[in-house]
Amino acid sequence: MEKFRLIIPRDRKVASWCLYDVGNSAFATTIMAAVLPVYFREIAAPFLKGSLPTAFWGYTSASALLCCAVAAPFLGAIGDMVRKKKMMLTIFTLLGVLASAGLFFVDYGHWQSALVLMALGTIGFSASMIFYDSLLPHIVPLDQVDMVSSQGYAFGYLGGGVLLAINLAMIWLLPGTLGPRLSFLSVALWWGAFSLPILIFIPEPPAKTLLVRRRKSIAGEAILRLRETFSEIRQYQDLFRFLVAFWFYNDGVGTMIRMAAIYGANVGISMAHLVGALLLTQFVGVPFSLFFGRLAARIGSKKTILMGLAGYTAISFGAFFLSQAWHFWILAFAVGTVQGGTQAMSRSLYASLLPPSRSAEFFGFYDISSKFAGVIGPAIFGLITHITGSSRMGVAVVATTFIVGGLLLIKVDVHRGIKNVSQQNSLQ
Repeated sequence: MEKFRLIIPRDRKVASWCLYDVGNSAFATTIMAAVLPVYFREIAAPFLKGSLPTAFWGYTSASALLCCAVAAPFLGAIGDMVRKKKMMLTIFTLLGVLASAGLFFVDYGHWQSALVLMALGTIGFSASMIFYDSLLPHIVPLDQVDMVSSQGYAFGYLGGGVLLAINLAMIWLLPGTLGPRLSFLSVALWWGAFSLPILIFIPEPPAKTLLVRRRKSIAGEAILRLRETFSEIRQYQDLFRFLVAFWFYNDGVGTMIRMAAIYGANVGISMAHLVGALLLTQFVGVPFSLFFGRLAARIGSKKTILMGLAGYTAISFGAFFLSQAWHFWILAFAVGTVQGGTQAMSRSLYASLLPPSRSAEFFGFYDISSKFAGVIGPAIFGLITHITGSSRMGVAVVATTFIVGGLLLIKVDVHRGIKNVSQQNSLQ
């Protein structure tokens, strides 16, 4: 029964928060990772020669994430200041849902439309995560953050995997491009439906923030608050060190997620094998995300993340030699063992090092670190592929991000960071 309760939280707020991950993970799996990258190369951009589809995909992904990275702390400051986290979550969720639905109309040769809608969907997905993540410190006490964060990722892997399995059946059974296009439409419906519980059952959290200063607009106040928040983050020494480490290793994580399928297609692996292997990643990720949460309770989230980064480094070197479909299946299984757990523990470790009353602002900086990593990784991958004509050289760069990030993470003192937050809260 204990393991069963890990999957189905009894608390309605926690369950609602986890269900949102079920919804938005459909975008991450079907559109960002599995179906759309291959559909773009084979259907939407059949007239682009050689490595150009891979390069253009990397450039567009990087551009979308750059927009999010620049706006993230500004959006977080506004969300805390005017206490509208849920409204902002709704707006960006709606953007992602509509962009996903729009992909239904992308057919042969419509590569420009595919890239525009992918970019808009990525912005909606990424910006919504600022406000989704910022709700975590408000729904559970500190000692439950690791477990609930891992439950969220487990729910996400399960939900994304179920829809991806349905999408795979659509692609196999329906004629022409109808299967993939209906898959994109199903993402919109799935994401929208599973977003409802978090909007209904989780109240807008209180925020111990200052009112807008007299004669200042909300935008002007947000800019001022950003300066103050950046200064404060630097005062939280271990939190700041973690952000730098996270920036490096999440660069590799994001590049793998966004470029794996199109890299596989570029070396000649069929859509059926690519989507099937990524489906395997989803279902393997469910128990291993929960395992990482339980492991963190024993050895700490920092050591758990370091174990995940060691696994990622080995996977990166293996991907360089990828040539057969079964190689991709093995690597997909390996990614499933570390991906969700590493991301979940990163989120929970950061949440434990920040003041809860400023969660949206501080998660805005977490998101900017995440998104700038997502900008640089795919951009470098695309550039190296474009210049050398070989996507294998792009993969080789990814391994270094895990090594550097892990070395920087070792220097983070988690206990000192948590103690510092407690002392700062007692002074307020």
